[in-house]
Amino acid sequence: MLSIIPKKLFIFSLYPILLIAAGCAEKPIKHVYINENPAPIQQVSNTPVINPEPLAQDTSVEEIKPIDIVPHKTVWERLFSLYALADIDNERIDKEVKRFLKNPEYLTKIQHRAEPYLYFILDQIEAKQIPGEFALLPVIESAFLPNAVSKSKASGLWQFMPATGRFFGLKQNQWYDGRNDIYASTQAATTYLQQLGKLFDNDWMLALASYNAGKGTIKKAQKLNSENNLATDYWSISLPTETMNYVPRLLAIAKIFTHSEKYNIPLYPIANKPYFEVVTIDSQINLSLAAKMAQTPINSFFILNPAFKRWSTDPDGPYHLLIHAEKVDTFNKQLMATQIKDRMHWIRHKINEGENLGVIAKKYNTTVNALKQSNHLDNANIRAGKYLLIPDSSAQLVSDTNTIPQQLYIVKSGDTFWGIARQFAVKSKDIAKWNNVPLSKTLQPGQKLIIKG
Repeated sequence: MLSIIPKKLFIFSLYPILLIAAGCAEKPIKHVYINENPAPIQQVSNTPVINPEPLAQDTSVEEIKPIDIVPHKTVWERLFSLYALADIDNERIDKEVKRFLKNPEYLTKIQHRAEPYLYFILDQIEAKQIPGEFALLPVIESAFLPNAVSKSKASGLWQFMPATGRFFGLKQNQWYDGRNDIYASTQAATTYLQQLGKLFDNDWMLALASYNAGKGTIKKAQKLNSENNLATDYWSISLPTETMNYVPRLLAIAKIFTHSEKYNIPLYPIANKPYFEVVTIDSQINLSLAAKMAQTPINSFFILNPAFKRWSTDPDGPYHLLIHAEKVDTFNKQLMATQIKDRMHWIRHKINEGENLGVIAKKYNTTVNALKQSNHLDNANIRAGKYLLIPDSSAQLVSDTNTIPQQLYIVKSGDTFWGIARQFAVKSKDIAKWNNVPLSKTLQPGQKLIIKG
């Protein structure tokens, strides 16, 4: 997990069962990812260049043919080409390699989990010009579970603490948690890593340690060593136990995947092409309807859109969804054909004496802005006896067959499979099956569960 200031750290176990326990505008716009650090553009003069003497043509020079650049076929090839950290022989790294290799099934599982996200992560790694190994940080942070929550309340693939997430612009409220937004959190995490690299003069070991422990902790450890005439590199300074293991752990997983044949760990083939595209919409939308527009099962839809905590997007935005790449055209056509008023379920509310938009918004778990937008109000003035249309985000999801109703349950502290099953009059084993999680798993607060029937 990461922090800007020192904090009590939560140690992620390498064993699979503990890692899983951690959680672990009328027209849609497709986002194009652009290198944020482009090379400077050379200005070309409009004044013709006049040579004092014409140069004789050298017919002996062979024609220079352009070099064919062969694109990487898999994400793994692309990832390895971006590696930038030194290959270090260190017993701490060797220890972490051995620990990983004790759980080959886990190494297979995290590859499958990483498939939807790795291509986009590498886009951001390249744009920020940071080491390719950092694309594997979610292995260490969250086991590539996008809604992983630690005991210290860090959340998402990149395990942002609440305050750190807000510092990097990741909105968090009852509707949406930007720390779980694959698009927003990956941009924030790579930006933070880039900043840490500059802070430590491109000493990426120190930058990586700082991502885990906080830059203040690293600077303090360096200062202590400097005062005692000792080296101040990562391997020489004294750090908390988690941070002492953190950097070797990342280097170990990077090493294992690079030398997968040597370690007998097959690489799951992930094509080097976008798994999803970011589509901007211009209003709140019911997620069941959005999934249907994208012709995507709701469970798969939430794998790409885990930031939403209700059955609709945040009424005040952000207004973007991640859609499977092959379904984007279908989704856009459906979205264009659906009027804004038909993108949500609605409740007709009669305004009572003494009510204002704030009171009504609180009653229906929405916002004043959403009410004003839905009812085309220029201000907050309303009159008793009139009616308001309320966007209803509590409507049930409907399965692809439109026959089996589903609903979302957010796990609370102390919840168990047995207790939730009793609450909804279903079987514990069915809840585990619907959500593709083992019945022996300890549920974490904030975890989302599909409940059918």
